[in-house]
Amino acid sequence: MRYFSNLSEEEETLIFHKAPVPFDNRADRELLSHALGAALYMPATRQTISEDILTGKYEGLVTVVLDLEDAVGDQHLQVAEESIKDHLRRLSTLLHHGVMNRDQLPLMFIRVRTPEQLTRMIAMLEDTIELVAGFVLPKFSVQNGRSYLSILRNYHLANPDLPLLYAMPILESSAVIYCESRRQTLIEIKQLLDEYRPYILNVRIGATDFSSLFGLRRSPDMTIYDIGVIRDCITDIINLFGRMEDNYVVSGPVWEYFKSERVLKPQLRQTPFEESAGRMGRRLRMQYINVYVDGLIREVAMDKENGIIGKTIIHPSHIRPVQALYAVTHEEYVDAIHIISNNNGLLGVMKSQYSNKMNEIKPHMNWARRIMIRSEIYGVLHENQNFTALLIGKNEYEQAFI
Repeated sequence: MRYFSNLSEEEETLIFHKAPVPFDNRADRELLSHALGAALYMPATRQTISEDILTGKYEGLVTVVLDLEDAVGDQHLQVAEESIKDHLRRLSTLLHHGVMNRDQLPLMFIRVRTPEQLTRMIAMLEDTIELVAGFVLPKFSVQNGRSYLSILRNYHLANPDLPLLYAMPILESSAVIYCESRRQTLIEIKQLLDEYRPYILNVRIGATDFSSLFGLRRSPDMTIYDIGVIRDCITDIINLFGRMEDNYVVSGPVWEYFKSERVLKPQLRQTPFEESAGRMGRRLRMQYINVYVDGLIREVAMDKENGIIGKTIIHPSHIRPVQALYAVTHEEYVDAIHIISNNNGLLGVMKSQYSNKMNEIKPHMNWARRIMIRSEIYGVLHENQNFTALLIGKNEYEQAFI
């Protein structure tokens, strides 16, 4: 698996100063925790899961979450579990016979409902469990969390030679967002995750459930950061889990719009699109505005500014814009290299090589290290490129430069 592998060699050379590296579910945990990108949720009852993966139906898909929780009705739960078993068995067979290779296989996670279901799924999947990167744990609390995590630890103690099954807890309960219980609840959850740290891939934020507790729903003109009560909770989650000393990765909440009526002014500047592809760039910008992806782009930009990496998505049209924004700019990369290479005690502050800011060695070192991790996974753009270059498909490129 490799980001932006859909690009031709010529396109990759045109866009990237440093191309992304390949990885799979056996990669180093730190790299993998930053590598989930746009995680597409699919109902586990979907009949074409294995076919969609085999044919590469969704261009750029790297992470899939097979959902056994909210996307599946209670009466169809057993059918959904059997569906996952059947699709993984088929994918395993295709891999075994060389019909597909592991590079075509996205990172696959399963969102379960209860610890009992987690135990059942591990047993049911048998040897195909090797194709699963981990489990998403909804409405995570200290009470159910210890049960979930002890199941995973016991599995690994019994199967030390198999790839790790990672846990991705979702913080979305009333105890997390209500002000009178939030601090103590988050501290207790953090203590529990610290105890099981080798199995925690990242911490996810369930803003839809948070919003439901207040009867709220952000409009497509707004970001989740415009809803004060949700913003305050996200701030506290980042404050506790985003500290560099602990090195947890926090992933952002779902963007649920893919079409809507516009009320406020569009939020995408025209210039970056023009710089990438001229007239076709302007047309692409309008396409994104018309399907309300400009709000998503703004929210991902806000996620990044707040130290959040990774995004839950529910529509394949969101894959490309989310992941394009994670590509490292040439300026970010040059600054990061400049800071790390001068960490020798001789200098404290330097003018950046772009001559537009000051780089301070100690204060900016943690930022620089995070940039270097992202640069491995999502690549580094050329000096004359921006994220919009990755939004433009092959046909648009050909028309743009005729």
